[in-house]
Amino acid sequence: MMASPPSSGVSDPEILEGLRRVVDAQIGPRLEGAIYTNQDGAFEVLAVIRDPKRARELLNRRCAQWALIVQDRLRPGAEPFAVGSVWTTSDHLVREADGTPANTNGGGTR
Repeated sequence: MMASPPSSGVSDPEILEGLRRVVDAQIGPRLEGAIYTNQDGAFEVLAVIRDPKRARELLNRRCAQWALIVQDRLRPGAEPFAVGSVWTTSDHLVREADGTPANTNGGGTR
């Protein structure tokens, strides 16, 4: 019979809150309706998927915890697609999710 692993002393709610914070940091300000740019183009966020099972299906990654459905705003008629790249300093918010133009004096916050 195998012994149980030692308890870390951290409760499930604390672990879930920590995971939520990590996911929030990875998504950054890319909420539904936001537009952001990076070296690949300019993208509008159509949906934020926080269901890990659905994110894994969309991204075809076994460990995905989230995904974004985005649409390239520089290519007319572009089809929406899923991304799972984390928010970095090379990403720049053009429009916040509520439709307010973003402060363009800086890059990504993460």
